[in-house]
Amino acid sequence: MAQKLTKKAKVAIKPVKTTPVKKGVLAMPKEYFSAVGRRKTAVARVRLWPGKQEIVVNGKPLSTYFKADTLQKTIRAPFIAVEALNQYTGSIKVEGSGISAQAEAIVLGIARALVKIDSEKYRAILREKGHLTRDPRMKETRKVGQGGRARAKKQSPKR
Repeated sequence: MAQKLTKKAKVAIKPVKTTPVKKGVLAMPKEYFSAVGRRKTAVARVRLWPGKQEIVVNGKPLSTYFKADTLQKTIRAPFIAVEALNQYTGSIKVEGSGISAQAEAIVLGIARALVKIDSEKYRAILREKGHLTRDPRMKETRKVGQGGRARAKKQSPKR
């Protein structure tokens, strides 16, 4: 092994061998269906494959990452719509925005992945339920000279 020299002290730094760390609790199969979902500034990368295990979000089980029942129901909605609940398992990495926007980004990602699995069977159902439509609403940008807010105007003097 070659040694590196630092610029300042001219001291040799020996490279250290590291062992790979297990990610999440699922063993990734070789074949999976992946898709990306977005909402506000949240981005969800979804990987689905046939299986009956619980879906993992950012290395945690779905029920642990999303504690609210409403968010869990929202995420399972595409599976319920196509009657594929507990037929697929997956790994999801989501970042950005808040917890609700992350859940909605995951829904779009799951719906897109299901369409990749079987387009003829699932596309019409998911389109009808609105799971394949990206919600375009974003936070309005701040404007200059308005007190740091998007639509606030400065108050005019009365006289």
